[in-house]
Amino acid sequence: MSERVDVAVVGGGILGLAFAWEAARRGNSVALFERTAAASGASIRNFGMVWPIGQVPGADYGRAMRSRERWLELKRDAGVWAEECGSLHVAHADDEDAVLREFAAASPGVACEYLTAAEALKRFPAVNPDGLRGALHSPTEVVVNPPAAVARVPHFLAEKYGVALHFNTTVTHIDAPRLTTAAGETWAASRIFVCSGVDFETLFPAVFAASGIRRCKLQMMRTAPQPGGWRIGPHLAGGLTLCHYKAFDACPSLPAVKGRVAEAMPEFVRYGIHVMASQNDRGEVVIGDSHEYDGEISIFDKPEIDRHILDYLRTLVRMPSWDIAARWHGLYAKHPTKLIVYEEPQPGCVVAAAPGGAGMTLSFGFARDWWDAHDAR
Repeated sequence: MSERVDVAVVGGGILGLAFAWEAARRGNSVALFERTAAASGASIRNFGMVWPIGQVPGADYGRAMRSRERWLELKRDAGVWAEECGSLHVAHADDEDAVLREFAAASPGVACEYLTAAEALKRFPAVNPDGLRGALHSPTEVVVNPPAAVARVPHFLAEKYGVALHFNTTVTHIDAPRLTTAAGETWAASRIFVCSGVDFETLFPAVFAASGIRRCKLQMMRTAPQPGGWRIGPHLAGGLTLCHYKAFDACPSLPAVKGRVAEAMPEFVRYGIHVMASQNDRGEVVIGDSHEYDGEISIFDKPEIDRHILDYLRTLVRMPSWDIAARWHGLYAKHPTKLIVYEEPQPGCVVAAAPGGAGMTLSFGFARDWWDAHDAR
């Protein structure tokens, strides 16, 4: 005999939690299935940055801002630590400075302002002053502690909405409206969402093969807690990040930055390195990252990548302690052109995958948008 719910979600990472929450808040009964005792993939291996400033102005930025609202709701209602820290892009070259000026002047609807070097140093004393040209400040970014946040949200959903949590439960087969677990249990649901990242390949290998999704590996680090309660302030990024996020693609000076970086820093381009830093509630500074794809991915991390990241970060910030307490890598699903991939391999079964490196920023917005478009209640 099958158990029955309105909605079943496979995957307890941030995207699965987003779809489960959105379904529950609209009055659906929901069951969440996660194969491990707690989510352990890309959702807990990132900066914890909620990053609207990196999204293309317009619909994408709006979606990020809606996700931001959800994070602040979790802070208020679920006790999730979330700090409205904002962000700062610093420029240490004239072409980078030109991009920041252009973006600030031509991005209506985006909350940001250009700061001169003197203004930036006065407001954000952690910034390295050597060669500083200027900065772009945005107040909208939020920082969370990914392992703690992703661990807390499922229990909040269970407490407030009655979401049934099934951890250590592997879904082995889906034939919508039914799914089967490794223990032989069957569940029936009017809608099934598969939000298991690249792991959805095991359930729908043909769909994955045709999707165009790529695997991406990133290397990251964090410091020990900074002494004396020192805080970095906003999320911090530099010129390399301008080359990474599509939000800056319309800036006329960006090709000059990309050309200079390609010529002067080929190893950074080879490994997809762009350098950012955030600070969690424990005072640890989280540092990264790099991007290697598919066949380039090795189980072994590259010390030279960590060295490049740290060397570059020293040009951006002055920290009391550079003691590295942990190093790790993450793997996530990314599509070359799509912000998210939706597939429907069976009627009533939706695969939602590959928010790339923007899962913390966009997942709640993706779920809200999907339900707005499909909810018949």
